[in-house]
Amino acid sequence: MKTFSTLDELTALVGQDIATSEWTTVTQKQIDLFAEATGDHQWIHVDPERAKSGPFGAPIAHGYLTLSLLPLLFASAVKVEGTRMGVNYGLNKVRFITPVPAGSRVRGHLKLVSSEPVSGGGVQQVWEVTVELEGASKPACVAESIVRRYV
Repeated sequence: MKTFSTLDELTALVGQDIATSEWTTVTQKQIDLFAEATGDHQWIHVDPERAKSGPFGAPIAHGYLTLSLLPLLFASAVKVEGTRMGVNYGLNKVRFITPVPAGSRVRGHLKLVSSEPVSGGGVQQVWEVTVELEGASKPACVAESIVRRYV
């Protein structure tokens, strides 16, 4: 975990790789709960027996489930003291490159692309997040995430 005393301290590192999160396991239970929450019950996600003979050889996480892990990955990688809150503001681009099989581990590599002041006493930051899939030659996901942090 990288800890910064102020937003200015973090902003000074624009253009740099900032941190790597802890590994987290994507479980079949998470996949099933995500399917319930979103209504996406496609068999490649929720039917482990059928998925064994499918194109990926096992059930895989929804791409949007992988994307929804970004706040968890950030929380284990970066802390900015003296801020009262952070909010997701959106995404500029997202690519799901490698499927994430149930039971596999992912972690995030965080690069700060930009950090600009916004009204209300905060900054808007653009982060390039590469979600690494343990043991895979290509990432699971690459996303440009926009986050606002307020002091």
